[in-house]
Amino acid sequence: MLVTVAYWVMACYPIYMETAKRNSSSIHVPGAVLLISCYELGHRPIGLTRPLRALENAGFSPGTIDIAVEPLDTEKVKRAEFIGISVPMHTALRLGVHLLQRIRTINPYVPICMYGLYAELNADYLLSHEVDFCISGEVSTQLVALAQSLAVKKQAVEQKHRPTINDGKLPDLEKYARFEDNGELRTVGYTETTQGCKHLCTHCPIPPVYNGKFFPVQRETVLDEIQKQVAEGATHITFGDPDFLNGPMYGLRILRTMSEAYPNLTYDFTTKIEHILKHRKHFSEFAELGCRFVISAVESLSHKVLTILEKHHTRADVETALEIVHGAGIALRPTWVPFTPWTTLDDYIEIIEFVDTHRLVYHVDPVQFSVRLLIPPGSYLLNRPETKALDLTLDQTAFSYMWEHPDARMDELHKTVNVLVENNGRNGIDILDTFYRIWELAADIRGQVMTKQRREKQLPAPRTTEAWFC
Repeated sequence: MLVTVAYWVMACYPIYMETAKRNSSSIHVPGAVLLISCYELGHRPIGLTRPLRALENAGFSPGTIDIAVEPLDTEKVKRAEFIGISVPMHTALRLGVHLLQRIRTINPYVPICMYGLYAELNADYLLSHEVDFCISGEVSTQLVALAQSLAVKKQAVEQKHRPTINDGKLPDLEKYARFEDNGELRTVGYTETTQGCKHLCTHCPIPPVYNGKFFPVQRETVLDEIQKQVAEGATHITFGDPDFLNGPMYGLRILRTMSEAYPNLTYDFTTKIEHILKHRKHFSEFAELGCRFVISAVESLSHKVLTILEKHHTRADVETALEIVHGAGIALRPTWVPFTPWTTLDDYIEIIEFVDTHRLVYHVDPVQFSVRLLIPPGSYLLNRPETKALDLTLDQTAFSYMWEHPDARMDELHKTVNVLVENNGRNGIDILDTFYRIWELAADIRGQVMTKQRREKQLPAPRTTEAWFC
């Protein structure tokens, strides 16, 4: 825990007492604890579901808001005596900080906790800008301890005058991204079997928080989350672990139990290229148990870039992984970070040509070709000599170190591709057309003619309807 509960109580308990006196109510009153999620990649946020259940089990009646799919309910904010904001990723943090002033305007004295990976990485800034507490790691346990520390022993005189509202009801699964395959749409549920990661990829926000450790989530918790979402209509489950194969047999046992209970349920998961190679023998069973696609953070094909990011795979490994996954009848969806200070124009075009050659255009959301390296405070990248050689400036309001590419053409290409992807996505342009337009832009900058297109050979691929970004 970054800031202890004891420290928080010393610093903020007087503020809380002011709120408690003003509201004359207990923190155990329905809605007195409010959890807010800003964005979690288009799925129902586990940053709400698990803390919500933990707080309910501890005797609280939390309210919830997911501003990704519903408006900010000002009445819920007014009633709150403690607010937790989930910020597991960069986009969520930026939205959460924007939300802070609105919350302070509605409920000036309410204690606010930001929790998740990006809360700890940016705690110095957040604790000096309207946030009272930052936690990460096992956030459910810490949120319960924090809420319990705030509880006051007095009769909730006004509890009976408050409206009876099911504040803890989460938005319907239908409001989130769908699983799509050959024109079929399925409702998606979400869970995680582990927390943390045993790998130390330097650009990833997880290592600075977990330091190469990962922890299994109780099997019963995972299966219960699946069961409840299936009851709500989920027919596909996304396993959002940073790496599902950190504990391969643990995950496989959960999959077997899930498949036995729900034989028609499909799923996807995320894992490293090196894990695909190491655990190749399991992929035929993954397919039999309903796996439709696997996401893997390839990031680059450049040996130099892969070394700096400490990915521990090569281009040849990526090609082998494709053979393993596709050979089992599962789609591999690689993700990329094509704009880094060390990525050359040739490297960028190599990624484009690789995707085209291996008929992966529909396996890659176009936004992937516009992703620019984020270097947040605390990043392991800051320890690399190649990063130390850069002229970095920390922009606290952007929660990242700013960098410029030594080849100005790359920064210009990034801006152009970013605008293209955003506009084409908004206008519903086919992924294939966007892909080949990106290739044309890169080829033009290099002063060469684009090689022959393979439009007729591109393979369709299952996906979720939310384009990935961080």
